[in-house]
Amino acid sequence: MEEVFEIAQVGRLAPEFEAQALVGEKIETVALEDYKGKWVVLFFYPGDFTFVCPTELVAVAERYDEFRSMGVTVLSISVDSPHVHKA
Repeated sequence: MEEVFEIAQVGRLAPEFEAQALVGEKIETVALEDYKGKWVVLFFYPGDFTFVCPTELVAVAERYDEFRSMGVTVLSISVDSPHVHKA
């Protein structure tokens, strides 16, 4: 079966997805559908414990409270498992 990947673009709907995620201290299943009708930032980064994009990670972390105050949920996504995030 051939996989088809959609290209993310401003103003275009993100493809639906479901994944295991670290939410607080718990590992939960998260689906984009759970946030339907809400503002969401999908923040992609290469992996935990890397030095690839530390300035971007810090910038998002520093503005996290600002995003929350505007009713925006930030979903940080990498190739790591929830167990690596917890570490």
